Amino acid sequence: MTSRAVSFPPIVAPSPRALVLGSMPGTESLRQKQYYAHPRNSFWRIMGALFDAPVETYAERRALIRGNALALWDVLKSCTRRGSLDSNIRNAEANDFAAFLKKYAHITRVFFNGATAEKEFRRRVLPVLPEKTAARLALKRLPSTSPAHAGMNLALKTKEWMILKGE
Repeated sequence: MTSRAVSFPPIVAPSPRALVLGSMPGTESLRQKQYYAHPRNSFWRIMGALFDAPVETYAERRALIRGNALALWDVLKSCTRRGSLDSNIRNAEANDFAAFLKKYAHITRVFFNGATAEKEFRRRVLPVLPEKTAARLALKRLPSTSPAHAGMNLALKTKEWMILKGE
């Protein structure tokens, strides 16, 4: 069954310096109303390892983002999709990044959790951002933490994600 999926509000530190973007929450995340809720998604394991922080509860996960001057959001505000695969995304609408990046002007780095997040951002967001805002952003795709991206093991993914620690 295809249904309209709507993403969550961002998790944002008071003065974030970097933004981590997914494409759209999967069905398990939508059901639990939590970012990266699927137990096989490695996002929170990676973040916990990078920042040596507990990630057992969703409160701890939110605190990790806020406590490390990060922001976490999705490129898409809504879409239709059968299941959780990014390849099934249709009728997508992007979040309002012009307003978000104006409010959080300290953000200079954007990290994409996989290829779809990067593709959708470059397609739907960059062309409509104010030129000055777009110019301040350094964009970097990281390996997807999705269980669908099984071609890279957790250790290699974690090594690639280490770039977040330097932010």
